[in-house]
Amino acid sequence: TEFGNYFLDGRCSISNNIAENSIRPFTVGRKNWLFSDTPNGAKASANTYSIVETAKANGLNPYYYLNYLFEKLPNIDCENMDELDQLLPWSDSIPDDCKIPNKN
Repeated sequence: TEFGNYFLDGRCSISNNIAENSIRPFTVGRKNWLFSDTPNGAKASANTYSIVETAKANGLNPYYYLNYLFEKLPNIDCENMDELDQLLPWSDSIPDDCKIPNKN
């Protein structure tokens, strides 16, 4: 049945509100996409949205995280995967000022 996974694993949410809320910025921004009139422009927008939403999903403030990336990326060897791994939003090396304070 459609609810099979929900019944098999109690950690599954019966609601898709989290998924809907995460794509809301894309649906609201549809008119802005008119300015992505080239494939490269559309790809750049998709990359930016991906970085921002991944930062949010990992408890980071996207503005501060992007600033951190813009400061660090020009000064690293982009061929070195270890250096790039340190910049990923789930890395332990991300500074605390990029993190959204826990409200608990």
